[in-house]
Amino acid sequence: MKEGRIAVPSIENGGLDGQRAGHFGHCDVFTLIDVAEGKISKVSTIQNEEHVQGGCMVPVQLLANQNVNALIVGGIGLRPLMGFNQYNIDVYHDAERDDILPVVADLISGKLPLIEKDQVCGGGGGQ
Repeated sequence: MKEGRIAVPSIENGGLDGQRAGHFGHCDVFTLIDVAEGKISKVSTIQNEEHVQGGCMVPVQLLANQNVNALIVGGIGLRPLMGFNQYNIDVYHDAERDDILPVVADLISGKLPLIEKDQVCGGGGGQ
């Protein structure tokens, strides 16, 4: 990824030195990473909005409104994945690491795969 905005579901205060949340819909904040010419140009965070079970499109709309192009998740349900697809937001999968910076570096260098429909979870925050 050479240009765009990456979102990473994060716990507590997020940021590049922060930790990823296990499931995107129940994170505390989203760390937003702007990439220009293949390098990190800006980092910010936004609060996740509360949603009840089944209200998984709330964070999808939130990230779409923030002009996000890519999302890195450890887990996601089918319904929000389809929502991100509708907004042309690519969803990448990395369930191996919890540190934000290395996963973002992997995405920028093209090492992360897009999540497939058969990798989604049932939702409900049990991840």
